[in-house]
Parts: sequence; structure tokens; C-alpha cells
Amino acid sequence: MNLSEIIVQKYGGSSVATPEKIKGVAEKVKKRVRSGVKMAVVVSAMGKTTDSLLNLAGEVAKHLTPRELDMLLATGEQMTSALLAMALNDKRVPAVSRNAFQLGIITSNNYSNARIVDMNLKQLERDFETNDVVVITGFQGITEDGNLTTLGRGGSDTSAVAIAAKAGAVCEIYSDVAGVYTADPKLISGARKLDAITYDEMLELAALGAKVLHSRSVELAKIYNVTLYCASTFSDEKGTFIVNKLPEWLEHPVVTGVTMAKKQIKFSLVCVNDGDDILSKLFHALAENNVNVDMISTAIDGEEIYITFSVIDAPIGGKSAKKTAKETVKNCLGVEPDVEDAVKVSAVGVGMNSASGVAARYFNALNKCGVKILGVTTSEIKISALVREDQAEIALKAIVDEFGLTD
Repeated sequence: MNLSEIIVQKYGGSSVATPEKIKGVAEKVKKRVRSGVKMAVVVSAMGKTTDSLLNLAGEVAKHLTPRELDMLLATGEQMTSALLAMALNDKRVPAVSRNAFQLGIITSNNYSNARIVDMNLKQLERDFETNDVVVITGFQGITEDGNLTTLGRGGSDTSAVAIAAKAGAVCEIYSDVAGVYTADPKLISGARKLDAITYDEMLELAALGAKVLHSRSVELAKIYNVTLYCASTFSDEKGTFIVNKLPEWLEHPVVTGVTMAKKQIKFSLVCVNDGDDILSKLFHALAENNVNVDMISTAIDGEEIYITFSVIDAPIGGKSAKKTAKETVKNCLGVEPDVEDAVKVSAVGVGMNSASGVAARYFNALNKCGVKILGVTTSEIKISALVREDQAEIALKAIVDEFGLTD
């Protein structure tokens, strides 16, 4: 069969968290199959399974080897795929489950954060000769040597988009959220659901903390022009299309959405400007210690250089990024940095390209409600500010109000 005619769907952990929810997904898939399509259904692990497996690993070993950890974590998706295939067959929908090894989903050798480099869809073609649905493990792949790898958090989104890209098919992402909103509806009452959003806007929002889609999946969709659709597993409510360009008839707002990313750590330090390339020395050392630096701001005043940068607090080799960055600064420059927890609040919109005064409105909105800005970064379609943790929601609501992003 022509694989471009199939539908690729992905169901996240919250959608398959219990046996009842798996049976609900099976019923949803069954209705779609009855309309005359064949489907590749990519699944995540059930609920908090990945976290449970990580905790289990920590109970049996202090030092977790990356290869064995990926072997363990890959079992979560395999369990879900087999259970969903069982539920579908029980509903008289011919289905078979497949893992990454069986489908030949080849990745790089980066355990826990591998990237898909190729896949062979011949097995899918053979499966669809006798089945209406192939249930596929998301989040995982294999190296050229046959070792199992995982794709990192949100990797099932990437799996689904990669399969859709290779097959030339449409990709639908289902979760407990009914689409892409102008802001997190759990935090902002009346946040509007968008009918459509561009790849570029979705990429920025995903990278800045929006949890509807993983940024790598959106990047893949943009490169291969995959039609993406996000909707709710638990209702038939209309979702959101992610597209290359908004239709001419659709309103193009200046700001499409706002989001916030927690676990941001701001570092501030002052060094003597002695002629050495201090910035190169510092950021090279941070990179060598796998610290991912986000915002950077510097100023030179006579013999002193002021440096401010931020990192995302995440585990790095058994330590937190916060601790690793602090130790790196001290060892590299002999300076004890000031460290402050923060949240990054961002406004995103392709309309910023052609509108004037957006930055003025953004900062004025924060100023009016007394929000202290700790750092700023911008691009053609985004403005981000670091703010104190206790002022993050105030800042978010101020920007939402300023740009009219609620019903």
C-alpha cells in the first residue's frame, strides 16, 4: 500500500495512563479505522512509568550506566504498545505492535538523548497487508550496532513525526490538552485555543516551556513539511493545526502566545578586566562541563567586566546544573557568583516582524505591575524576560492582558 495514505497518531502518557484509558484510546482508533483508513499509532509509556523506572534504577545502583538505563526505560513504551494492540484486537480491529528494533528506527549513539537518523518502513508495509493498525513504541530507537537508545523527554512526539515524515503522511498528536492555547489554560482563565499556529511560533513556544509539543518534533515537521494536528484524546473538540504559513483569511496577531519556563538560574559576577579573554575562558569551561547557557549579558566599566548569564537547572552527571555552573565559575575565574532562582516569561508571535512598539508594550506591562526584570533576550518573533519566581504568574497575566490573549 501507499504509506502516504495512512494516518500517524501519537498518544501521550496521560492518554494511556490506566487500562481504562488504553481501552478508550482503542475505541477512538477503532472509530477512525471504520472510516476507511489504516493507522500507525505511536504510544508513550503509561502515566508516570518512566519516572518509576528511574526510581527503581536508583534503588539498585548508585552509578547508572547510560546504555543499561536506556535498556530499562525502553520497556515502558513496549508495555503500552502491546496492551493497546491487545485492546484493539479485542474490539475486532486487526492490530500488531512493533518496537524500534523491529522497525529499524536507527539513531545516533547518544544514550538518553539520541537523534533519529533513518528508518526502514518495509516492515510497516508488510504489516498493513494484514492489519488495520500498527502500534509503535515511541521514545526509542537502536544504534547501528543494535543497542537500544531513548530520545529524551518528549521523544514520542519526535518518533511520530519522524514516521510521518518518512511515510509522507499526516501526523496527529493527542494528549490531555485540546490544542495549542494563547497561554496555559490551567494558569490563565479564558486563554484562547488557536485554530492554527506556524511552525516557527510553535518551535519558540515549545522551546520556551509550552508542553503541548516537543520542540524537536516541530523542527522535524517544519523541515519535512509534515501536517501536524494537536487535539484532546478525551473529546472530539476541534484542535490546532501547526502549519508553515497562516491562511490569508486568518487574523495575524502581533503576539500569538505567551509561556513561562521554570527552573531558570541567573548567575551574576564581576571580574577584573585584565586583558585575558575572560568570556571565552568562562563559557568554554561551562561547555566542557555540559552546562547549557541560555541568556548572556555583559558590560565593561573601566577595569571591571560585569557578566550575567542563565542556565536551566537540570541534572548533569549526578549534580544539578546550578551546582555545576557555580563550581565552574569559581574554578575558572576564582570568583563566587551571585545566584538567583528565576522564571523565564516569553511572548511569541510572527506579527512582531512587522509591528512596532511591541517591546515597549511588553516592558510597560511588567513595569505597571511592579515586576522586576532580571534579564532579557529577544529574537525576530519573541521577547523573553527573566523574573523572580514569586512574580512569574503576575508577569504572565500582565502580558496576556496587554496583548488581549483571552476570550
